Amino acid sequence: MRSGQCLCGACTYEIDGEPVVVAHCHCLDCQRGSGAGHSTGAMFAEADVRLSGVVSTYAMPSAAGNTVTRRFCGTCGSPLLASNTGMAGFVTVSLGTMQAPDRLEPQVVVFARSRRSWDRMDDRLPAYDAQPDWKPGDGV
Repeated sequence: MRSGQCLCGACTYEIDGEPVVVAHCHCLDCQRGSGAGHSTGAMFAEADVRLSGVVSTYAMPSAAGNTVTRRFCGTCGSPLLASNTGMAGFVTVSLGTMQAPDRLEPQVVVFARSRRSWDRMDDRLPAYDAQPDWKPGDGV
């Protein structure tokens, strides 16, 4: 089992199972949501994630026409997880909020076209200019 929490500890989560994929995302929404050059998240089946605490949400349309819903601590604002209607049944957990995040390794970089020159990635990772035409279960 994996677990994690927000900065202040008011929101916690537990996860059963392994991630479908671990990715760095450089899209402008992730840059703004993280306050950095990218976000790093691990995608899990939504049924395997239990989130507790006072969670706030923010939903917005993506460029692809899906709805992306971000969940964050209602007290400290830490980004906890996000879902996308284009990948129903899955959530992406913000890797920096996990206990022992070093146990997971990023496998891919998405929206590389928006990568900031000062935000360097491992050149060995496959990188895509946008979101690849990929669904959970396809493999990385």
